[in-house]
Amino acid sequence: MSISTATQQVKAPAAAAAQKTALHTATRSPRKAALASWIGSAVEYYDFFIYGTAAALVFGKIFFPSVDPIAGTVAAFATFGVGYVTRPIGAVLLGHIGDRYGRKKVLTFTLLLMGISTFLVGLLPTYGQVGISAPVMLVVLRMLQGVSAAGEQAGANSMTLEHAPPHRRAFFTSFTLSGTQAGLILATLVFLPISALPEEQLLSWGWRVPFFLSAIVVLVGIWVRRTLPETPAFEQEKSHKQTRLPLAVLLREHKKSLARVIFAAQISVVSTIFSVFTLSYAVNTMHIARATMLTVLILANVVALAAIPAFAALSDRIGRKPVFIFGALGSACLIWPYLWCISQANIPLIFVFGLLLSGVVYSAANGVWPSLYGEMFDTRVRLSGMAIGTQIGFALGGFAPTISAAILKPGADGWMPVAVFVSVTALIAAISAATARETYRTPMQELGRA
Repeated sequence: MSISTATQQVKAPAAAAAQKTALHTATRSPRKAALASWIGSAVEYYDFFIYGTAAALVFGKIFFPSVDPIAGTVAAFATFGVGYVTRPIGAVLLGHIGDRYGRKKVLTFTLLLMGISTFLVGLLPTYGQVGISAPVMLVVLRMLQGVSAAGEQAGANSMTLEHAPPHRRAFFTSFTLSGTQAGLILATLVFLPISALPEEQLLSWGWRVPFFLSAIVVLVGIWVRRTLPETPAFEQEKSHKQTRLPLAVLLREHKKSLARVIFAAQISVVSTIFSVFTLSYAVNTMHIARATMLTVLILANVVALAAIPAFAALSDRIGRKPVFIFGALGSACLIWPYLWCISQANIPLIFVFGLLLSGVVYSAANGVWPSLYGEMFDTRVRLSGMAIGTQIGFALGGFAPTISAAILKPGADGWMPVAVFVSVTALIAAISAATARETYRTPMQELGRA
């Protein structure tokens, strides 16, 4: 036997083992990325949503007690919206880091920032203790939450999209949004027993408990994400000449796609109206029990956990656009009977239309937008494009509860201006998506290319 033949025989098993390991890694990575995105988003948005629930039920009374109840509610909702003001700033900064240095660095930073700022909210003194300093500190911490949220979703979506199998990108990417729903469920479940406390205990110490618990869920998220590899698409792009300033490329080559994402992201108004404004409207105006409305939120999001990946899988078969447009137009219609049911305090119909609106129909748009938006951009600017586009668009969604509280009229039909507002924004989202290129069959390397 020659030396070369013997060497080949030795190398053959090693090569086969290496190939098997590579195949195993390629098979596991999409699932691991989807799981990491799901858990990370659940953690991140647990923190983000407990603020919204507290703004609807508590913050107006403990941080703005010197104004009348309606003005206090508007002010509390305004602090909720402030988190969306800093989102575009965070999107530019974290988008640059993610496109320049990698998705994983962004995802670790966002979890830490969200966890620390949320925990500190639970430590804040109230207006009665330190005066105007209390709401000022509240606003600052909410702004830090906004910076974190700006990078989290876009980073998780980019990570999952770029790890996903070619013909299942929407399904795998939808786990980011399923995680968001899980975070809302977790936040609402934590607030459910807290909201049942006597008013004095709720306003003194009870509301702080969900914020303190954020420390635990953040540690879980970081533990899950610590071994997630960088995406193949980013590594391939990094091996070529890297883009020094992704934002410049985005504004030069992807202006139309960026505009489409901004307008399509108006669909987020449906989410914040459903999860924040209607909670306040039902409890504070129509005097429906807090536990009843929190239960509606929980059940709607449980339904959404199944509906989101189902609609995403459907979009892998028939395209992103028809599924997203169905969700947007359906939400524009269903907001009317849902608000009417609340105005009539019709509990059975509140459950029926609440689950149908948020659990089923809105999930069509919610489950598809991560792939719809992400596929508009190439790898060089994907995280920046998604982060900046969505966060500018989400800004209106963030202030939607404030706007709705301001335009809400007295009387049985006072909810109608709010319904018009939601319907118009959902229609804008549907039109924007309709103008986009269909990409569900486009190879990864061709996405975002002219």
